[in-house]
Amino acid sequence: MHIILVSNRLATARTFVITPRFVLAAIAVAFAAVFSLSALFSWLSVQFRLPFLEHMVLSVHKSETARSDAYMRDNLNAMATKLGEMQAQLLRLDSLSERVSSLAGIKPSEQPPSLRGAQGGPLLLAQPRTADELDNALSRIGQHLDARADSLTAVEMLLLDQQVKRALLPTVTPINANYVGSGFGWRVDPFVGAGSLHEGIDFVADIGTQVVAAAGGVVIAAERHPQYGNLVEIDHGNDFTTRYAHLSKISVREGQVVKRGQNLGLSGNTGRSAGPHLHFEVRFKGVAQNPARFLQQGEQFAQLPRRK
Repeated sequence: MHIILVSNRLATARTFVITPRFVLAAIAVAFAAVFSLSALFSWLSVQFRLPFLEHMVLSVHKSETARSDAYMRDNLNAMATKLGEMQAQLLRLDSLSERVSSLAGIKPSEQPPSLRGAQGGPLLLAQPRTADELDNALSRIGQHLDARADSLTAVEMLLLDQQVKRALLPTVTPINANYVGSGFGWRVDPFVGAGSLHEGIDFVADIGTQVVAAAGGVVIAAERHPQYGNLVEIDHGNDFTTRYAHLSKISVREGQVVKRGQNLGLSGNTGRSAGPHLHFEVRFKGVAQNPARFLQQGEQFAQLPRRK
């Protein structure tokens, strides 16, 4: 860079050439001057304890400290507000857990240890005033959330277990019958006229009426039986089985998995039968049970149209 200086009192113009080395040297000199002045002021402040210098340094320090404190307070207030929202959510979660436990039919004395240990009053924490207090409050909330999550997980497992058990119980009436011809218990046998135990319920229906599974399970028999006629037997798990006898047609095979309400076949008059009907049995560990006890817990009838 060339700089030309022109003066009225000078007969000739002067020219200065500014090189990069000159610029760097000027910058270095400026920094050195600033550093030297700062060092000089610091030395004078220490040696002579100049009031205005001390006041300037203290003002700068206080200003920086005030800005830092304001920043920390703002962040602490924001986090404390968030903490209050989390506490409110915990209160709602506690209330929800109690309602769900009540709906599940779980009494405090019947709750599993993990669920009983998680019970308690609502979590009310003091408003934190320091970062350490806030950290401790967040840690306690985290522990409370873990305990409540374990509690709800235990309730969920119990509800799922109850749901599965209900789904496997034979509670659906297997046929849309005209009426019940013979109930469970002792009766006069229609063939020999003597007293005998009737181990199921006879649903009187026209031949060809659709028969459905009273619950989901696995078909363990789909065969011709000398007394039951065409027979379908289903294993529902938990030692429960059902039998559907005197069918005119079997629509499932042994080993097949069937759903609740799925078609098994058509009613008929096969085997040891005095007329068209469906003989329905419920057995627990091989012992005949009164099917009415189970059917009363489910739908009144399967509500399926009868075949014409």
